[in-house]
Amino acid sequence: MIKRLMNSIREYKKDSILAPSYVTCEVILEVIIPFLMADLIDNGIDKGDMNFIIRTGLLLIACAIISLIFGILSGRSASIAAAGFAKNLRKDMYENVQNFSFSNIDKFSTASIVTRLTTDVTNLQMSYMMIIRTAVRSPIMLIAAMIMSFNVAGNLAFVFLACVPILGIGLYLIMSKTHPIFERVFKTYDKLNNVVQENLHGIRVVKSFVREDHEIKKFKNISQKIYDDFCHAERNLAFNMPIMQFCIYGSMLLISWFGARLIVASGNNGTVGLSTGELMSLFVYLMQILTSLMMLSMIFVMITMSKASAERIVEILDEKSDITSPENSISVIADGSIDFENVDFSYSKDVQKLCLKNINLHIRSGETIGIIGGTGSGKSSLVQMIPRLYDTTQGTVKVGGVDVRNYNLEFLRNNVAMVLQKNVLFSGTIKENLRWGNPNATDNELIHVCELAQADDFIRTFPDGYDTYIEQGGTNVSGGQKQRLCIARALLKKPKILIMDDSTSAVDTKTDALIQRAFLTEIPDTTKIIIAQRISSVEHADKIIVMDNGEINAIGNHKELLASNAIYQEVYTSQMKGGSDNE
Repeated sequence: MIKRLMNSIREYKKDSILAPSYVTCEVILEVIIPFLMADLIDNGIDKGDMNFIIRTGLLLIACAIISLIFGILSGRSASIAAAGFAKNLRKDMYENVQNFSFSNIDKFSTASIVTRLTTDVTNLQMSYMMIIRTAVRSPIMLIAAMIMSFNVAGNLAFVFLACVPILGIGLYLIMSKTHPIFERVFKTYDKLNNVVQENLHGIRVVKSFVREDHEIKKFKNISQKIYDDFCHAERNLAFNMPIMQFCIYGSMLLISWFGARLIVASGNNGTVGLSTGELMSLFVYLMQILTSLMMLSMIFVMITMSKASAERIVEILDEKSDITSPENSISVIADGSIDFENVDFSYSKDVQKLCLKNINLHIRSGETIGIIGGTGSGKSSLVQMIPRLYDTTQGTVKVGGVDVRNYNLEFLRNNVAMVLQKNVLFSGTIKENLRWGNPNATDNELIHVCELAQADDFIRTFPDGYDTYIEQGGTNVSGGQKQRLCIARALLKKPKILIMDDSTSAVDTKTDALIQRAFLTEIPDTTKIIIAQRISSVEHADKIIVMDNGEINAIGNHKELLASNAIYQEVYTSQMKGGSDNE
């Protein structure tokens, strides 16, 4: 896991090395200062040697200033390295998410991915900064101060060693109890983000059904769960400080007691026993040692928190798309013909839970195919096989006579344009949204595809026309307008196959008919697959496929199905009756 995360350091290796180097120099100078102070007291102040006091004092000032400079430099380098590491980590995660197939995305919720890109990366950023600075400083300070204290008074320095096992056992018990709680907390964060995201996305529905109190209660329950878990974790972590203070004050009492006895017994003679300056330096070394241990305990706490975050981040980084372009992939599509040969499909890859069963179908290039069926009959699942949004569980899907798994994935999807059920527009102008289909499209080409999609008329009613700004999610255009813009965007790709997955459901029947007529006359060579709930949207298709419970129930044109298929007859009768009633 650590090796995987370290791959994201990259260009920030220099700062990652400089930070601990500066820290090492800072620690060396800080450890020298108490030694000089002891010398100042014993050989300067006690003997009244003013020249020695001045010389040693100036040396102390120089050490303090240089140590401060190294401290500033280490902080700067650590901040740059940690911020850069977090930036690269987010970039690596985001790039990998972009390569995910639909099945990979189904594995992680949107809220979970957002939490991992934000909260989890921030936790790792803080931990990394502590590791390359504090985690280097504390052990070096601990070892150096321990060596200096043994050099000053070896017998008294054993007091420090007695503290180490007490702290070590305490920290181990705290970490073992706390880590599982933080793992649970971050999973709950995913649920919290999901609730917020769902509420904001459907705020109009919430308002219209007056469900604000229900949403507040739902949010409050999850927030309370996070609060309870954090309180539990903090109660465990709270033992860290008492253990530390016990060691600090216990060591100070013992050193004061034994040190005072040694000074009295030796007559304040360092060569015989212990001097006042040496005792003072021991107190400073004691604080340095125990402060180092305290900082190490803080690092352990941070690592305990970030370990769960690191595991979640690595899950994203290690997730590999199960749909990729093969070696020596094909980048030529002969035509827009489509073949399904004995196709079975399950989202869970479980052959016992198939949502498409035994699909055999041949579509000639340039044909217009209608697909109709009830909710959950497998209409969308069927067409998602064509651009390889999902791979079949069994069987083969061919485009232009070639298995879709043999094509270059980018090339295949550029030649199979799909307007999904959930139409999405991105923040930006209408032109910018349309050019997702073709970044190099001219203004005339934009106008032409919008005319085909019956979008040109309403675009020209906007004050800014094609430069009108679309809000995030297309909230400032109607559902029908959004659908027509998405159809125009797909047409701009000039695909060999155009799939419209119930993408005219929000437009009126007249506009729908105009779109179908434009397709017939303007793009006759493009294979068109139209999934619809309205029979009027597909009745002029060359073939209509009736789906039922994941299987093809019937194939034929409008007249044939109306004469022979019960499902088609039922849908037709209900829609015609509804139309008569409305009239």
